Amino acid sequence: MAQSIQNVVLVGAAGSVGEAVLAALVASKKFNIKIIRRLGSTSAAPDGITVEDVDFDSHEALVKSLEGQDAVVSTVGGPGVPVQKNFIDAAVTAGVQRFIPSDFGSNLYHPSATSNPIFAQKLKILAYLVEQAKASSLTWTSVATNALLDWGIEHDFILNFSEYKPSIIDGGDFEFTTTRLTTAAEAVVQILLKPEETKNRAVYLEDYRISQNQFLALAQKVAPNKPWQVNHITSQDLTKVGEENLAKGLMGPETFLPFVFRAAFTKSGGGDFDVTDNELLGLKRATEEDILGLLRAHLK
Repeated sequence: MAQSIQNVVLVGAAGSVGEAVLAALVASKKFNIKIIRRLGSTSAAPDGITVEDVDFDSHEALVKSLEGQDAVVSTVGGPGVPVQKNFIDAAVTAGVQRFIPSDFGSNLYHPSATSNPIFAQKLKILAYLVEQAKASSLTWTSVATNALLDWGIEHDFILNFSEYKPSIIDGGDFEFTTTRLTTAAEAVVQILLKPEETKNRAVYLEDYRISQNQFLALAQKVAPNKPWQVNHITSQDLTKVGEENLAKGLMGPETFLPFVFRAAFTKSGGGDFDVTDNELLGLKRATEEDILGLLRAHLK
């Protein structure tokens, strides 16, 4: 039986996911929260939250910072994914109970994940975490959200709303899983409150299932007079662009986004979750009106 979790470390609190997770942890009033930042970081933290600046490359420093902690929640961005290995090692040494890695995206257990280059580092970290958990008292939980709904609208990820030039992939009728940041954040809270039920497994979240065409129709309903220009493209052509850029050694968004889109918005990429854990975690799903509200705020 897993012990209760009270002392929680958050790494990567300054990012979009980190900010949402921190807000949910604070609002729950269930945990003692500590933010760990890399030495030299200038990111701000809310008043009343303990903050420690630590050398991420020092095992001894990380162990000292994690001593007495029950859980580590990592929400680091892409460049920070590899450093999670250092935190896992320190968590094992310090006797931490639970580690939640910075996944919060596609289903890393889908068969297509191993051939998707954007997941290489996350898969490596997840495999290492599982390996260390088998050999120690550390447990883990991975969080899968697929496309983040509110973040995806704000950053033109699901469709290019800002310029009114959405790219529709493979006809646009595939209904994919999408999850709000607030739901992902509340899921972290519930995982920590239900350590036994969520031990050593991935949890799958889904606020709403929708196609790109359905999304576009809602956007056009909200903003019917905007100069919408729809572009149709295949996932095969997208992937080809990404592969060509990789071959050239280009490592920017123009290289990785095609692979992200393939994972999020196609059946072959695992963009629709077969099962979800919303009920287990007590998470309410979104409604069409919720999506319209997000679109109204963005397209005003």
